[in-house]
Amino acid sequence: MRTEAAGSVLLITAILVAMVWANLSEANYHEFWATDLSAHVGTARITMTLREFVSSGLMTVFFLVVGLEARREFDLGTLRDHRRVLVPFAAGVAGMALPVAIFLAFNAGTATAHGWAVAMSTDTALALGLVTLVGRELPEQIRAFILTVFIVDDLVALTVIALGYSGHVEIAPLLVALGAFAAMLILQRVRRVHCLAFPAALVAWVGLFFSGVDPIVLGLVAGLVTPAHVPERERLEDAAGSFRRFREQPTPKSARLAALGLNGALSMNERLQSRYLPWASYVVVPLFALANAGVSLQPSFVAGALSSPVTLGIVAGYVVGKPFAVILIPTLISWFTSGRLRPPVGWAALTGSGTIAGVGFTVAVLVASIAFTGPALEEAKLGVLIAVIDSTALTWVVFRLTSLLRPDRRMRALLGDAPEVPELVVPVDPHRDHVRGNSSAIVTVVEYGDFQCPFCGRAEREVRELLSADDVRFVWRHLPIVDVHPRAQSAALAAEAAGVQGAFWQMHDVLLSNQDRLEDEDLLRYAEILGLDLDRFHKDLTNPRFADRIDEDLLGADLSGAAGTPTFFINGRRHYGAYDVRSLRAAVMHARDLAEATTRAG
Repeated sequence: MRTEAAGSVLLITAILVAMVWANLSEANYHEFWATDLSAHVGTARITMTLREFVSSGLMTVFFLVVGLEARREFDLGTLRDHRRVLVPFAAGVAGMALPVAIFLAFNAGTATAHGWAVAMSTDTALALGLVTLVGRELPEQIRAFILTVFIVDDLVALTVIALGYSGHVEIAPLLVALGAFAAMLILQRVRRVHCLAFPAALVAWVGLFFSGVDPIVLGLVAGLVTPAHVPERERLEDAAGSFRRFREQPTPKSARLAALGLNGALSMNERLQSRYLPWASYVVVPLFALANAGVSLQPSFVAGALSSPVTLGIVAGYVVGKPFAVILIPTLISWFTSGRLRPPVGWAALTGSGTIAGVGFTVAVLVASIAFTGPALEEAKLGVLIAVIDSTALTWVVFRLTSLLRPDRRMRALLGDAPEVPELVVPVDPHRDHVRGNSSAIVTVVEYGDFQCPFCGRAEREVRELLSADDVRFVWRHLPIVDVHPRAQSAALAAEAAGVQGAFWQMHDVLLSNQDRLEDEDLLRYAEILGLDLDRFHKDLTNPRFADRIDEDLLGADLSGAAGTPTFFINGRRHYGAYDVRSLRAAVMHARDLAEATTRAG
């Protein structure tokens, strides 16, 4: 979220710089971006202007990031329940069709009608960043819903660019591109040679360029076919083993193997996002804005553009058509299905999603630069910029008015009453699980932990502060990572043995406070300090039912995607990111507000 907000500020700055530059010296601005670039190997030669290099070359990275994030939402995010995709998908389709119809209504019978796709697509990066700026501390569900609506735009828009705005398609280079793309997919899944995936992607890009298909399509497709998953415990154990071998024998070869093991534990989706998101947000998109946003603001041009069907069609399509479609279609679907299919957000979030959908800078300008030339292109850019300003202002008004509501009404307006999709596969059972805090609390924090893990020891202090609230209860489940923490299994058995005598939480606290002293004699000493029956405690340490209990927790952790410690689930939803008091408290407050809104709705 910080990257999106900062990237949006940088993008807006680039737009302003481009406009100032173009209005101070329009000839210099266009001459600079028309600089020829060329590369050739033998008789094969690629020639393009600097503006084309940014728009069709570097922008491939941007669409790669968009595709990666969309795939992550489908694999791990709120959209993994595919039934939830239908409503935002329908809103996205309608949010393209209506603006296109409005644009065609303004331009019917004119030569500019072929540019209908300019009014079709929302700028995903800029819209999400602006939502972060104008609607601070909005729940994550809103962002996921917006992303789903917008990814439909990007998919269809790039399909339109590839099929409707490409020139004559050469079959041979296209086949080369498809072959190189297939090779890229294979190479990036083979740990020892995945570095060769980039050259294969470059060959695919060049093949698309020579085929006549805009090569930016490659980025989005590559992102969408790159799956995301949480680290698997087996992969983490392999990575830990590689690191131990490096620790024992620190050679260049063992260092390389350790690095491969650590990287291999993460999904390719996560690795690529981490690598390319900053480049897309801080370099590629601002450069695209700098190269394309330079619009003349001479009074004569502005006066003519404001009455031009191109400008009017774009502004009306984005500012009126987008919100109307995005708000109306989910409402109708919910009404016709009696609420069985409904938006995963409330009315305020739905309205804000509709208004911010009118932000269409990147893809809109990209299509405009393909469809138009001369004055029509400049009028289209001006219309896009006006739509960005108007849509952002409307979105600010929506969320500002929402913030004035009472807290419970505000949360329901933002989140609605659609049920959450749990990520915790094994639900909490008070008769089996170890529960601390108010048994009737509306927020349940489940931690998969390891008594020897130092991060669990640090998190314990944060959890204690959370438990000071009456509406929070805490559940501990075992996830001993024995290949890294050899005494974790014994400590978990000691906690279970103490639990039989009603002292689980006392032993839990002692173990996390003495993580460097967990030998057998230490465990017996802690039992003695707690006043336990030592004979019974010693006997229970070898009781197989406690080992089975720990194995059940391990299985539940695997099914829920918890591979490392600590892993937190708050009301069944996995908590991603930091586990300091501030982050956990924010997640708990969000879960509490959502639970209260759902209860009132029921």
